[in-house]
Amino acid sequence: MIREKPIATSNGVGVSIVMVIVLAALVWAISHVGGTYPRGAEKFFTIAAMVACILVDLLFSIGFFAVEPNTGVVITMFGSYRGTERRPGLHWINPFLYSRKAISLRARNFETAKLKVNDHDGNPIEIGTIVVWQVEDTAEASFEVDNYEHYVHVQSESALRNLATSYPYDAHVEGQMSLRGNTADVAAHLQREIEERLAKAGVKVLEARISHLAYAPEVAMAMLQRQQASAIVAARTKIVEGAVGMVELALDQLAQKQVVVLDDERKAAMVSNLLVVLCGDRSTQPVVNTGSLYT
Repeated sequence: MIREKPIATSNGVGVSIVMVIVLAALVWAISHVGGTYPRGAEKFFTIAAMVACILVDLLFSIGFFAVEPNTGVVITMFGSYRGTERRPGLHWINPFLYSRKAISLRARNFETAKLKVNDHDGNPIEIGTIVVWQVEDTAEASFEVDNYEHYVHVQSESALRNLATSYPYDAHVEGQMSLRGNTADVAAHLQREIEERLAKAGVKVLEARISHLAYAPEVAMAMLQRQQASAIVAARTKIVEGAVGMVELALDQLAQKQVVVLDDERKAAMVSNLLVVLCGDRSTQPVVNTGSLYT
């Protein structure tokens, strides 16, 4: 693999000052040397030499290039990688030997399209993600893949599809990880998987998180009813657990304080009445017993 390495380039400001001084000196020398020739030859020689010096100076000026902050310039010579210049400022390099290509090192982000995939349980879902990334190795980004930006988009969508098939949308077993219930863990898994796929392109993933998650329209209503049923069952289970505890507490308090002594049949009737009152989803109508305990 081709890895990034630094390259020493000339300071552009210093080179520009030297080029201006050399050009001025050449123009001065040509104008004075031209006096040794006949009049017609003097004029022609002076003009031709000055034009040649200006053209050479302009050709060498092509070697100037500026490096902005968070930008790397990849430099090659006859197709061979020579190094990357990351130092901000004006630089100069021989334009006849080297070629240059600037690559941004700034953080970028993109959002994938809403992908329709099947989750771990086979249910069709819609899922999308936002990926924040930046180029870390300019040499790998330039020479290991054909188009690193397109490579990032395709591999991110591929990693997202693979992630969606690894988890169910909702957890149906206690302790099971799900896309909806474990967003932080799922996002960390997604970031690791994208990083593994983009490592050869010299790209670093700064953040990856799910931006859209929903059941596919054809099963959304059925899954909503299932979620509602699960919520109702969970709520009822909690209510029953609390009601049983309250009944136990009531019987224990009656026995300890000896308020009334109940046989097993009356205890069963009391438990039944309390559970109806505590677990019912509607208000109960009290009935006042005006007789004895057994009538």
